Amino acid sequence: MSKLPIISVVIPMYNVEKYIEQCIQSVLAQTFKNFEIICVDDGCTDNTLAKLNAFTDQRIKLVRQVNRGLSAARNTGISNSKGVYVALLDADDFWAKEKLSQHINHLNKNPEVGVSYCPSLFINEQGKKMGIGQFPRLKNVSAKHIFCRNPVGNGSAPVIRKRLLNEMTYETKDPKKANAKRQCVFDEDLRQSEDIELWTRIALTAKWKFEGINAPLTYYRVNEGGLSANLKKQYTSWCLAMAKNHQANPMFFKRYLSLARAYQLRYLARRAIRSGDSWQAIKLVHHALLIQPKIAIEEPSRTLITYVCALISILPRTLYKTLEIKAMQFIQQRSAT
Repeated sequence: MSKLPIISVVIPMYNVEKYIEQCIQSVLAQTFKNFEIICVDDGCTDNTLAKLNAFTDQRIKLVRQVNRGLSAARNTGISNSKGVYVALLDADDFWAKEKLSQHINHLNKNPEVGVSYCPSLFINEQGKKMGIGQFPRLKNVSAKHIFCRNPVGNGSAPVIRKRLLNEMTYETKDPKKANAKRQCVFDEDLRQSEDIELWTRIALTAKWKFEGINAPLTYYRVNEGGLSANLKKQYTSWCLAMAKNHQANPMFFKRYLSLARAYQLRYLARRAIRSGDSWQAIKLVHHALLIQPKIAIEEPSRTLITYVCALISILPRTLYKTLEIKAMQFIQQRSAT
């Protein structure tokens, strides 16, 4: 085994005592062994660090910082990484044991691919599979696909070439330290939508490809308590993230912004459904269709299912959950054919 790791796994941590053990164990169980795990303590105040310290594997490295948010924690982890590749993993998610080996094989065989990702399976608070997941476009991914549909999906799916991250790095003032600078990949002004901002920036300014592999190797935790967060704030954050890249290609934004906005509103409608806010969901899906009815042409099944789910979400939750899972499974089966 070489002295330097092939891959650096970056795990931001903020009060994740409920999840960190399962997360770390899923990395240690990987079939590919030449990695380092960079755990970034983003100002934890619970027992996260005590649980982390119970692991004795020398590949685990702890980096501590005052609370700065997810983007900054990822940036700190990336800055401390030594691998040829960087894998992002949120502390409340976990991986299948073949995750790293399959992505490294994919990247080694496809030198033009900068971001490798995969489908994700949804798990609940207890870590049990929900029978649904994210099954995005995997091949022939264009800047339009990145901008409108974010095929990477979530922050635990991508494995990225360090060379690409170096190309995307920029220097900014450190708000926590006078006269100091920080190296940033993710935009630290953003508390949400920081990932799609980066993917859009890469798609518009770099030559690297995005490409996925077929196997669902990421387990993405759906925290239903967090789904009731302020949807207006989420939408505002997405709009800010999109504005960050407007000057890079004004004609691109003129052509696709309304479509991307409609897809984002449709996504927020699904979040409103999960949080039990039926009327908000109905308003959001109507707004999406008014802004750009093309989403019903490009993705008729998903748009129809979202609309129907919004309407029937006024049913008792147990009945609705059963119908929702069946609808999502129907979409996934249609996507696979």
